[in-house]
Amino acid sequence: MRNLIDTHSHIYAEEFDADREKVMRRAIEAGVERLLLPAIDSESHERMLDTCRQYPDHCFPMMGLHPTSVNDNPRWQEELSIVEGYLRQPPVERFYAIGEIGLDFYWSSDFRQQQLEVFRTQLEWALQYDLPVVIHTRNATEEMVEVIESFRGRGLRGIFHAFSDSVDTYIQLKKAGDFLFGIGGVITFKKSPLAETVRRMELSDLVLETDCPYLTPVPHRGERNESGYIPYICEKIAQLKEISAEEVARQTTCNAERMFGLRPAL
Repeated sequence: MRNLIDTHSHIYAEEFDADREKVMRRAIEAGVERLLLPAIDSESHERMLDTCRQYPDHCFPMMGLHPTSVNDNPRWQEELSIVEGYLRQPPVERFYAIGEIGLDFYWSSDFRQQQLEVFRTQLEWALQYDLPVVIHTRNATEEMVEVIESFRGRGLRGIFHAFSDSVDTYIQLKKAGDFLFGIGGVITFKKSPLAETVRRMELSDLVLETDCPYLTPVPHRGERNESGYIPYICEKIAQLKEISAEEVARQTTCNAERMFGLRPAL
């Protein structure tokens, strides 16, 4: 398989400092030729942008404020202003999405209102700057659906990163806008309930992702994840849908190219 896209890679993270060049080479050799890099907060912006400058043909940056960077952070409004500054006057590189944004009440629900304000603000910016969003949701499905429903009909588009919810949630979110759903290593886990959901999802609604260095697929579960492991996810989806891995690769790549405005590979 060639021309695969990892729509969610933190290859700029410190976990890759010792061997990033080798990790990138392995990804390309595995057919994963393009990586979308989500922002977290100002502590890692330069790392992300430097990685994109080092691999301009392979790495493409997003900009946004992650929900967990809002928690217990007296500077969250300043962080949000930094994001707006980048969007208003981007560096030499363009941003391909506003992400990674969303809601995460797993660690704490004490900052619920701040997270909701930050999330809604960034959704409005997505409409203002005509960019897709990449949405993180953890322990906040009901609240997420409510927010997305409130934007119905306004042209919001994007990807629900690490989607692992029910078919009903998939159908509800799909009706609320132009959305795709990121499928990662969890799909390969034994007895993963996501498998049945993916069987019932349309291939035209799916994109592939690793979220590396996290959520490593089988057979490497327990190790550091890499973008080069995308083929394991692709093959598992093909198995579940009883189609070829090449067809999954072709369709998911087309989906990602359309959503992020990437040029089709030659």
